[in-house]
Amino acid sequence: MRVVICVKNVFDPDAVNNYALAGRLEIGSDGKSLTQTTIPRLINGFDEQAIEAALLLRDAGANVQITVVSIGSDVKDLLKHAAALGADEIVEIAHDPSTLDTHAVAEILAAYIRSSGGAGLVLCGRQASDDDQAVVPALIGEILGMPVIPVAKALALQGATLRVTRVTPNGDEIVECDGAAVVTISNELGEPRFPTAANKIKARKQKPTEVSVASLGLDAAKLAPKVKLVRQFVPQIQGQCEMLQGDSPAALAQALIQKLRAESVIS
Repeated sequence: MRVVICVKNVFDPDAVNNYALAGRLEIGSDGKSLTQTTIPRLINGFDEQAIEAALLLRDAGANVQITVVSIGSDVKDLLKHAAALGADEIVEIAHDPSTLDTHAVAEILAAYIRSSGGAGLVLCGRQASDDDQAVVPALIGEILGMPVIPVAKALALQGATLRVTRVTPNGDEIVECDGAAVVTISNELGEPRFPTAANKIKARKQKPTEVSVASLGLDAAKLAPKVKLVRQFVPQIQGQCEMLQGDSPAALAQALIQKLRAESVIS
């Protein structure tokens, strides 16, 4: 089975949060992009877990050919990381992702999957940590005519049947699918593995297959954004903390109750 995994290059969310907490996260004069140049970029965490899901299928004995694909001009390190983890093929689709909305991204990825021989399974992270929209996998499924199974924590292949354990607000749900499908992977899958030093050295020499958007046969209308980013801003958050005074835990509790009653939080 050919498994195609779609991955995205994102700003390190921990670094972004640290800048935000320190009040140093700034939007540039265009009103759309960050000014910080020291924030590192890395593979989207959910996408890395999608790679782990494919590797777990292989560990369980499934005969899978793993292809990892990403859109961008600065994704070679990300793809070499995927190769070090165990991807059989890495693919770079050179294009500026800032000019694309989620619909165009899905069109490009679906066109690549179709033109490269299709896939028995398409894996994506449940969402990207930078925009949290979680719509690209659903759009890929729509374009390719494949069912979409979202928010999975475990996968298993039983013959030609894909068995997926999904995370829902009401508990785990198990679904089965015969034939090709798009599955999004959630963090409940567990921590992804680390590549070995030997595999990292080997992956340095592996060059990604380069694919141009022009070669995919997409017309301009498919790439034209339907959704445009108008403005991005850092919200101003003000926290107010009031310290209660009391000589004992009982006195502090009584002061808290009186405060909550005065503000009609409790009656």
